[in-house]
Amino acid sequence: MAIAYILFSDKTKKFYVGSSRENSVSERLNRHNKGFVRSTKSGRPWQVVSEEILDTYTEARKRELFLKTGVGRKKIKEKFGHYKN
Repeated sequence: MAIAYILFSDKTKKFYVGSSRENSVSERLNRHNKGFVRSTKSGRPWQVVSEEILDTYTEARKRELFLKTGVGRKKIKEKFGHYKN
C-alpha cells in the first residue's frame, strides 16, 4: 500500500503534494514538520488536507504527479480553496 497526500501551511498559505510508500500520512507529516524535507521546511507547521490510499507506490506517484499539473492544482484549489481564507 502507498499514499498520495496534500498538506497545507497556514504560514505560507500554500499546498504541498507528495506521495509515500508508507500507508499512513502521519510519519510523512512528522518528517515535514520536523524540517527534514527541504522543500517544506519554511512552511512549518503543515496540516493534512487530504490523503489517498493506493495499492502501489507507482499509482501513488502517478496521482502525485497529476495533482502537480495545472488541472490537478485547479482541482485542489476548487476543493480546498477555503483553507487559504
